[in-house]
Amino acid sequence: MQIGEQRLDGVIVLAPTGRIDSTTSDELDRALGHALDAGERRVIIDFGAVEYISSAGLRVLLVAGKRIRTGHLVLCSLTEPVRQVFDLAGFLPLFAIERSRESALARLAGTA
Repeated sequence: MQIGEQRLDGVIVLAPTGRIDSTTSDELDRALGHALDAGERRVIIDFGAVEYISSAGLRVLLVAGKRIRTGHLVLCSLTEPVRQVFDLAGFLPLFAIERSRESALARLAGTA
């Protein structure tokens, strides 16, 4: 798995590709941890290139969501397989989710 990182309008955007499972979830955990440790409080995770997420990946997101309580974490571009896992796990109501990166950025506009 690779994770792209980009700063747009004061928001950090992480864009993992491939599968987020027990083998690769540590990479996402490190990327999120690094961003949060650096003081980032407006984070978008773009799932547009993620084909699968396991419970290990969901756990990483849950921990990050708890860590960023004083900020904003928005997930976007969930592929259908990823959305199904979120739905089955009951995670959809736990996160701010947008259809696209652009709508996620719009959601965070003015939340600095």
